[in-house]
Amino acid sequence: MKLNLSVWQKHRHWIEPIAFALGLHLAAAAVFLPGWLGSDSGMQFVNPWFLLGLLLVPFVVAAGIRSRKRSGRLVHPLARIIGRQKRGWRTWLLPLSVGLRALIVTLVVVALARPQDSTEQTSVHMKGIDIVLTLDLSGSMASPDIPPSRVEAAKEVVLDFVQRRKNDRIGAVVFAENAYTLCPLTLDYSVLSQMIAELQLGVIEDRATAIGNALGVSINRLRKSDAKSKTIILLTDGTSNAGNVSPEQAIEFARTLGIRVYTILVGRNENSSAINPDLLISMAKKTGGAFFTAEDKNEMVSSFHTILDALERSKIEDRGITYAEVFGRYLFLALLLGILDLILTVIVMRRTP
Repeated sequence: MKLNLSVWQKHRHWIEPIAFALGLHLAAAAVFLPGWLGSDSGMQFVNPWFLLGLLLVPFVVAAGIRSRKRSGRLVHPLARIIGRQKRGWRTWLLPLSVGLRALIVTLVVVALARPQDSTEQTSVHMKGIDIVLTLDLSGSMASPDIPPSRVEAAKEVVLDFVQRRKNDRIGAVVFAENAYTLCPLTLDYSVLSQMIAELQLGVIEDRATAIGNALGVSINRLRKSDAKSKTIILLTDGTSNAGNVSPEQAIEFARTLGIRVYTILVGRNENSSAINPDLLISMAKKTGGAFFTAEDKNEMVSSFHTILDALERSKIEDRGITYAEVFGRYLFLALLLGILDLILTVIVMRRTP
């Protein structure tokens, strides 16, 4: 009597592995794909070309099916009777091995593409200082007594100072007859350096020097700072002769907020009546800072080094966008599935030749 088998029974060695493989991939997609889709998902791949390896998955499934078809067969006189019996529970696990291997290949390929996730941001605690560089752009800063000019020498020293920093948030304020924020506190030193490098005399009205206003704007940049060390470094070559905020008022605000003011008198001004070193000394002393004179570029550099050595390091928190490496989770899952497949093959679905 000829055994009458259904289409499912005839082709189950093809259908079941494919169904298992598809089901496992859909399950994996439900877990991992939501983070890969959408412009704001935060997922990116460092080596996206490795994803072409997913084209190997159908070949893995086909190889598994072919392996099952070529398995050894035992001639038995009661084969027809045995064929009518219900399938054992182990036979239902046979297609699972093919699906597992296809999923393992998929996970390894995704791991090789090095997925990164920006949604796994962590707070980066760093020791640093909040510093506002306050630079005089009044007309007298064009003096060439510090070659090529006071302002150009100051810019070179400030740029070198910025480039040497690592964890300090730095902002910049420029002033002459009035004061303006050039750059708020930032850890993006490249942007800050570019803005300082492009500074030129004449960008603001430069016929007077408003030191009080400059301090007021600088203090406002630090008012909401949570750093333990808050510092203003003021570079000027003159006295305060303009503005609607007096230096004395600004210094009282700085003292209240715990801001130290370091003052640097730039240039050779021994016989000039346009300077007031006593004012700069008083401002530094009242806030716990220090006063320096810089008659040449080397003294200006030395002033910055001394200031940094005296500052207390404090903890600040930066929450920039950071991409976390997440390929490890895919490799770990592939390893677990590989162990499961090995257990199924060697122990559960062990076959007799």
